[in-house]
Amino acid sequence: MLRSLRALPTLLRVGLAEAVAYRAEFLVWLLSTNMPLVMLALWTAVARDAPVGRFGQKDFVAYFLAALVVRLMTGAWVIWEVNYEIRQGTLAFRLLRPIHPLVVYACENIAAMPLRFALSLPIALVLLFTVGGSRVTHDPVLLAIFPLAVVGAWLITFLAMSVVGALAFYVESAGSIFEIWLGLFGVFSGYLVPLELFPPWMTALARVLPFRYMLAFPVEMVIGMQTRARALSELAVQWVFVAVLAGAAAGVWRLGLRRFAAYGG
Repeated sequence: MLRSLRALPTLLRVGLAEAVAYRAEFLVWLLSTNMPLVMLALWTAVARDAPVGRFGQKDFVAYFLAALVVRLMTGAWVIWEVNYEIRQGTLAFRLLRPIHPLVVYACENIAAMPLRFALSLPIALVLLFTVGGSRVTHDPVLLAIFPLAVVGAWLITFLAMSVVGALAFYVESAGSIFEIWLGLFGVFSGYLVPLELFPPWMTALARVLPFRYMLAFPVEMVIGMQTRARALSELAVQWVFVAVLAGAAAGVWRLGLRRFAAYGG
């Protein structure tokens, strides 16, 4: 642990340098998260004549712009790196280092945060100027715990990707399995449709799955759709998911490394 902590500044500098060096690829990845803008156009058109539930046009604008900001801040790409490096055998080079590969992957993803902030901040300003402060929470407690919710959402994303990526130790391509995860994320995270508009049984199901806590929870909190008590209880649930996935990632990697052979190809 101490060795990893001492190496963190160097790992973060290297990760930032890679993000800057491959900024075109990074920009393409960011642009691939533009689905909230598509859904914004769709749902504001639907709500032009009458609200949908409690969502009017400005409510949809606030929701999907906030969803875009949260998605930009919590996305990760470790699944594709892990899957590729296990299949090609290049993971062996990471294993030669005295730091767990997951720590290195995490630093590479976190180091790109300054570039994410640079893109997310203008969107957040557009949100404020478009819908005004009426649809952004003024509760100081909710504003204070919002960063914790974003960190928790990123950790769930990263750890879930790490678990699925480690399945490449056992199957030919974990990427296909991750496509199923992405499909479930699109439905149950609020990425495409606010969960409140689902039938009650689907809304209840979403609350016991991790996908809600990857996006809908921080979005609903920052645009004032949750009370303080509800937000605190859901924050606790979110971090339970973080703990469970952290344990799962550590276990799957420990078992998977016993099977790893750096044969390449």
